[in-house]
Amino acid sequence: MSPIADAARRLEAISDTPLLDAELLLAHALGFDREQLLLRPPAEIPAEFEALLARRLAGEPIAYIIGARAFWTIELEVAPDVLIPRPDSETLIEAAVEHLPDAEAPLRILDLGTGPGTLLLAALAHWPEAHGLGIDASPEALDYARRNAELLNLADRTSFRQGNWADGVAGDFDLILCNPPYVAADESLPAEVREHEPGAALFAGPDGLDDYRVIAIQLPRLIAPGGMAAIEIGATQAEAVSALLIAQGLKVAVRRDLAGRDRCVIATP
Repeated sequence: MSPIADAARRLEAISDTPLLDAELLLAHALGFDREQLLLRPPAEIPAEFEALLARRLAGEPIAYIIGARAFWTIELEVAPDVLIPRPDSETLIEAAVEHLPDAEAPLRILDLGTGPGTLLLAALAHWPEAHGLGIDASPEALDYARRNAELLNLADRTSFRQGNWADGVAGDFDLILCNPPYVAADESLPAEVREHEPGAALFAGPDGLDDYRVIAIQLPRLIAPGGMAAIEIGATQAEAVSALLIAQGLKVAVRRDLAGRDRCVIATP
């Protein structure tokens, strides 16, 4: 059995993607990216691979072990101080691309709860004429957002600010992106998430709606005419979040992710 196949077999008990995890860990140990590994399998397995594998078998997220996560068309540096970007969040970018065709490409983008810059930097990579502002309460997350902007050559089109959602933010934005905490305080989470990712980026009060209540009040003054907000939600929260936005005079639509779960509420003036 090859080292990758053996590692994948060992990872089956704790991962939904054991082969991918094994390939990413070995590529990281070799200083390669995964594509290079697949094109040029190593003649020898470095000693570091077993140590990395042990960390994954102990439940540490793969993104924290290798220090990076792919999202949309970009790759972001991440660490335990920041929420790991998830494929489900790409639903927000898909919604924005569909709602804002090239002829109406956004020029001003606001990302509330930017984390390591995930949604903002993905949007700026897609729309090269746009400029964006990212807000986050965590200074550690903002450090990663600024670093990722530099690594992606997007620093000249971004600014980042510590804050409480849109408090103190002025102006009209063509696109607002937001992935707030939305897990209820007593909700069960996989151990990999609960024990490693920052709780402040996950939990939002007894019903998971605390931050939506703040954001809903702020949005109407920030969305430009013809613009939109794309807000990530938990799979059971579409009705509740929609009601909060409608109460502020906004129109709403719900978009599902690739698994068919409600994932994004689109708000327009």
